[in-house]
Amino acid sequence: MMDDGRMFDPLDRQLVHALMIDGRAAFSRIAAVLGVTDQTVIRRYRRLRGAGLLRVLGLPEGERVGLYESRLRIQCVPGAAVDIAEALARRPDTGWVKIYSGGTEVGCLVSSRTREDHEALLLRKLPRTRQVTGVTAQTMLHEYTGGTDRWFGKDGLTAEQVAALDPAPGGARRADADADEDEDDVIRLEDADHAMLAVLARDGRAGYPELAAAAGRSESTVRRRIEYLRGKGAISFDVEIHSVHLGYPIEAGISATVAPSELAAVGRTLARHPQVPFAAAVTGAANLAATVLCRDQRDLYRYMTEGIGALTAVHLLEVLPVLRQVKRAGLLSDGNRLFDAP
Repeated sequence: MMDDGRMFDPLDRQLVHALMIDGRAAFSRIAAVLGVTDQTVIRRYRRLRGAGLLRVLGLPEGERVGLYESRLRIQCVPGAAVDIAEALARRPDTGWVKIYSGGTEVGCLVSSRTREDHEALLLRKLPRTRQVTGVTAQTMLHEYTGGTDRWFGKDGLTAEQVAALDPAPGGARRADADADEDEDDVIRLEDADHAMLAVLARDGRAGYPELAAAAGRSESTVRRRIEYLRGKGAISFDVEIHSVHLGYPIEAGISATVAPSELAAVGRTLARHPQVPFAAAVTGAANLAATVLCRDQRDLYRYMTEGIGALTAVHLLEVLPVLRQVKRAGLLSDGNRLFDAP
């Protein structure tokens, strides 16, 4: 397997971009936009997914469905980072588990369905793990990234192609929402929703017959429910892919301290940087967290000095190169829990 990004040719990259815009778009629709046959798109998708290079996931949006989310930085004794990271990765409520350079710090996102589960991990299970020497937890306040215009590779789609694939053109994401419902209201997921999400967390393109069987509902009911939840912003479909195959082998985490009055403006600016797939306001002295993807170390240096470094509202900046990505997007479903109290 090549690690320089050449495995994905221009058509592969256009397919990835199309799926980032709408992970459940029909292959026929994608083919029409790309100007190729349906079978070409299906063959490309199956090859990439079969090789483990691409996966579409359907995941709940934590804030909209009432999940308890924290971004964790876990310090551990030398030599323990791999074991800690792998144990966290096996938990069903974690995502984006990374080992940072230096090998003694692990980062991850925890999304718990109940406050009790969240507190149990932070207050009992992690502190009782002898190899853990410290834990910093930041609450996710607001995410700035997302949307159909994000793309960090080359050979992406044109603006016209993006518009043709956008599942909610003109910003009409909530067009099917009840007129009297507050946008800030939490969407309560039902047992059937969790059953569907367990399937979509493994395959965001799972067919309606499979989803209906899991939820114990009819296909038409499941289709309407997914459209409703998607329109409310309660679930989203994304592409899980290693950036190295798009020519970006360097990943780094960023923690920045920004003047509170400038936080929203800086966050929105970072969200417009094509090499930043994630940026969010968080609690703590370092109130902005982000991920940056770069082609090489020089590219990372340029971003530090000319990208985020050009934003005068950023007072302090910490850059944490990722040594190893242990787990990418999380699977929020029932399962065996690790770090259980003895």
